[in-house]
Amino acid sequence: GAKLQEKRQQAQTETIKFIWNSEKKELLGHTGVMLLTLSDFELKYQDRVAPPGPTQVPQVQKTEISFLVGDSKRYDPNMRNLERFLEDYSAEQGPYNDIQGQKKVCKFRREWLENCSGINDPTFGYKDGKPCILVKLSKVTAKFNPYPIPVHFSPKREGDMDNVGAVECYSMGSYTGFALQYYPYYGKLLQPRYLQPLVAVQFTNLTYDMEVHVECKAYGQNIQYSDKDRFQGRFHIKFDIKSS
Repeated sequence: GAKLQEKRQQAQTETIKFIWNSEKKELLGHTGVMLLTLSDFELKYQDRVAPPGPTQVPQVQKTEISFLVGDSKRYDPNMRNLERFLEDYSAEQGPYNDIQGQKKVCKFRREWLENCSGINDPTFGYKDGKPCILVKLSKVTAKFNPYPIPVHFSPKREGDMDNVGAVECYSMGSYTGFALQYYPYYGKLLQPRYLQPLVAVQFTNLTYDMEVHVECKAYGQNIQYSDKDRFQGRFHIKFDIKSS
């Protein structure tokens, strides 16, 4: 009777609350950000993944680049890592908008990376003790502020100030950063030929025979930093280049 009806109403209320919890702003137990869209053809926003920020190539263990100048066995893994990553950039890419269902993508030419392209110097500067790295942005699914996204490199520690030396940057044009026209990225389904923009960095005068720490930061509207997480919105590399 009345008690059974009361239980049914309570169960119905709990079910409705699970579908949409107005107190927690949750849909099916997830926040609205997580379930903003489930379509493969739309941007995806997630609230439980790593935040946007810069990452480097080559991906090195413990973010350390260590080698002996002139010893190809020591720096060969980094060279091969860079070459493999840039293979897709050797082919002609974009803009493509003539295939039904695909969004236009912008070109990014390997030669724009100049000394760090591997075209004229297949060792990417490692043979001469002037290593290159490539910087890309991860988790780029949303539009940034309508300005290029600058990238800044600085000594990580006060003692590194005189040991970093000169830094050369190469990218699209003369601007050290990521151009707005490459974003947002809509995923492989809509942009199968998409190439993410890169910033190439060459350290041309690192001090040898000592550890040198460098920090890289990208400055974008949705790139945030945390004192609790030293990898959020940034990365840091330790160079240890031996002269002999």
